[in-house]
Amino acid sequence: MKYLILSDIHANKEAFAAVLAHVKRKPWDKVVFLGDLVGYGANPNQAVDQMRAIRKPFVGIRGNHDKVCAGIEDGEMFNRIALEAAMWTRRKLTGSNMKWLTSLPRGPMVVDGAFAISHGTPIDEDAYIFGEIEALNVFRQTAFPLCFFGHSHFPVLFGLSPDAIQTVLTDTEAFRFRLEPGVRYLVNPGSIGQPRDGNPLASFAMFDSDSRSVTIYRVPYKVERAQRKILDAGLPRPLADRLALGR
Repeated sequence: MKYLILSDIHANKEAFAAVLAHVKRKPWDKVVFLGDLVGYGANPNQAVDQMRAIRKPFVGIRGNHDKVCAGIEDGEMFNRIALEAAMWTRRKLTGSNMKWLTSLPRGPMVVDGAFAISHGTPIDEDAYIFGEIEALNVFRQTAFPLCFFGHSHFPVLFGLSPDAIQTVLTDTEAFRFRLEPGVRYLVNPGSIGQPRDGNPLASFAMFDSDSRSVTIYRVPYKVERAQRKILDAGLPRPLADRLALGR
């Protein structure tokens, strides 16, 4: 089966639309969402509508911004800019979209018996995996052979073999990696709406469970339009500035 792996869209309608257009003619069977559909960006309702309109099987979990924007949590751990954007989003969301966000389950979740998904980590949905120390801690406390995660906005693969842990960074606009037998993996597809690896292109992944391959794609989108919407909405300027920098 072929899975479309999406994460950290953050109400960026332009980036999400570019990704959906890119995969329109690619073969895939199910969309898998790793959380943070809203927050930061200026189009929360449109982003939710875009996701709900996908006419293929869907499985997804909530992110930390989804929780705060939907009123599940108060955002006490957010910085000032993130909290301001979340409260703005909470005011803008329609009742139907608020209900849909609230219904997103907590991770981790096992998808089709093939792999696990989490927003932060399978241990703590709000924790980050930035490097090999955090990855090794997750490997030691879980037994998933393969887990896709989000939250850090950084596309990366961590692999744990009996001999060592490895980090694989993506370096092309279509980076393909074959999963090796006997190796456990943590895979972050990167962020669609708020990349933070120094590359402003929207990032997402596809996983083919038959060939055991993961492909991470980078797609250009209309960054200036997304920036203008953020500023016109009165959201903090750094949210717009960072889009062009990818950080």
